Amino acid sequence: MIVTLKKARTIVRKALEKGRALELKPLSVVVLDAGGHVVAFEREDGASAGRFAIAHGKAYGAVMLGMAGTAQMKRAEDQAYFMNAVNGVFGGQVVPVPGGVLLRNPKGIVLGAVGVTGDSSDNDAIAAMAGIEAAGMTGEI
Repeated sequence: MIVTLKKARTIVRKALEKGRALELKPLSVVVLDAGGHVVAFEREDGASAGRFAIAHGKAYGAVMLGMAGTAQMKRAEDQAYFMNAVNGVFGGQVVPVPGGVLLRNPKGIVLGAVGVTGDSSDNDAIAAMAGIEAAGMTGEI
């Protein structure tokens, strides 16, 4: 299984729908493939212009480290030097907080990641999971 454009569009659409249903602040959603390449992105009206970089950083860190946002945040809290080094390696592109949701296949292989930003990190992760589940995929928060 790969992250097709059709699945990526479903993830984006359903994540945004979940955000509206929960009355979250305007969201931005990005879907990356296993190589960290953008498959789909949308930014809701009213979301700040910088939200692409944040959504991308959440998803990019998940793909590059094989570690979801919640685990990255824990690692950053426990070993800040490690996450600082990672951000040095990846040009400052990693945003280690919830809302970066890893996509894995049933065998545990990383397929890509979803990054959502705009509300609290925990709410961002909820919206991401709604999109992932609607696309019939498995997410790791």
